[in-house]
Amino acid sequence: MTHIVKSIGIIKESRNDEGRAPITPEQIKEIKIKFPDININVQPSNKRSFTNEEYSKNGGILSDNLDHCDLIFGVKEVDVNVLIPNKTYVFFSHTYKLNKDTLSNAQGTPGMDKKELLRTILDKKIKLIDYENIRAVNGSRYLGFGRFAGIVGCYNTLNLFLLQNKFQPLARAFKINNYDRLLKNLSEVRFPNFKLLITGDGRVNRGVQEVLKYTNIKKIAPEDFLNKKFDYPVFCNLDTKDYVTHKENKKFELEHFINYPKEYLSKTFEYLKQSDIYISAHYWDPSSPKIFTKNQITDFTKLKIIGDVTCDVDGSVPTTIKSTTIDHPNFYINKETFEETNEIENSLAIMSVDNLPAELPRESSMEFGNGIVNEVIPFMLGIDDGRILNATITQDGRFLDKYSYLKEYIDSK
Repeated sequence: MTHIVKSIGIIKESRNDEGRAPITPEQIKEIKIKFPDININVQPSNKRSFTNEEYSKNGGILSDNLDHCDLIFGVKEVDVNVLIPNKTYVFFSHTYKLNKDTLSNAQGTPGMDKKELLRTILDKKIKLIDYENIRAVNGSRYLGFGRFAGIVGCYNTLNLFLLQNKFQPLARAFKINNYDRLLKNLSEVRFPNFKLLITGDGRVNRGVQEVLKYTNIKKIAPEDFLNKKFDYPVFCNLDTKDYVTHKENKKFELEHFINYPKEYLSKTFEYLKQSDIYISAHYWDPSSPKIFTKNQITDFTKLKIIGDVTCDVDGSVPTTIKSTTIDHPNFYINKETFEETNEIENSLAIMSVDNLPAELPRESSMEFGNGIVNEVIPFMLGIDDGRILNATITQDGRFLDKYSYLKEYIDSK
């Protein structure tokens, strides 16, 4: 494909609260070494955490006009008004979970009309490649912001605990804007006795547990979480095999769960009854069981705080009735009515920021961009081993077969 792609573009993000970049200035230098004939054009932006000058010094060509670019990278969904016809775009479209079984809401920018986005992409005959589905044969993702979502999500949830219990809250992560300082701040807090439950076993989860190592919150086994009392703060992590079970009690096999999620049930009920705080840090497919149901929430009498890092609205965590913003990360929900409330005292506090890594934009962009440089661009400019095709949602004004169910979605009322 090298003879086709002459120029790569980096689009400026549409969201006002988005400072991340898909490729950093230093990584432009790396790309130019590997592919010296490729020009890399960068739309100037005053919101990006990397300055225009940094890009220019590292070989980027500053230009508002990306019409001549063959391949355009972004982070979040692109505003339909700036999409250029007949181009190849790579970004998080947050559309593939809008499947034929649920057509449920998915992650993504609040207010972004996914139907309009997909229709415009089809009308303009854009080739859309979604980062989320650039995966290995075993289903694992080659790149993602998940680790930093877990890091910031954990920090925000613990900060919400401090706020709720009238302790001095920590400085917000986006104001600190430095991972090491964030950890130092947390390490100086002595959290009181509580039980924290976490679900997951991927990138996001590793980010959460990475942060907890710097606190006085000790990890314990799931059985001890259920059966023992402690005079210090503790957490337990439930891997996928721990929080779902087969309806017919068959032995758990991850591959079977991935392929047949409807055959499984959640088994978190007893854990949530023991929990003061819950952090969701797992991957969720709309066909998978919810972590708990709306009817169960009143049984969780100890539970006061939920940090939903997965942030699928009306997804695996039913209390996530909306996503929140970096400026206003928390809201409160009435356990009886499931409606948002200003009554803080007897309600459930929810943290559901939908772009958590944007609170540490430089560091999260560097990690993500390394994946693009090493695991994406070589397979787009050279021979594709299947990973790029697998993540291609649209081409030539149509959905590829794997994503044909999205036609039903955009045609629905």
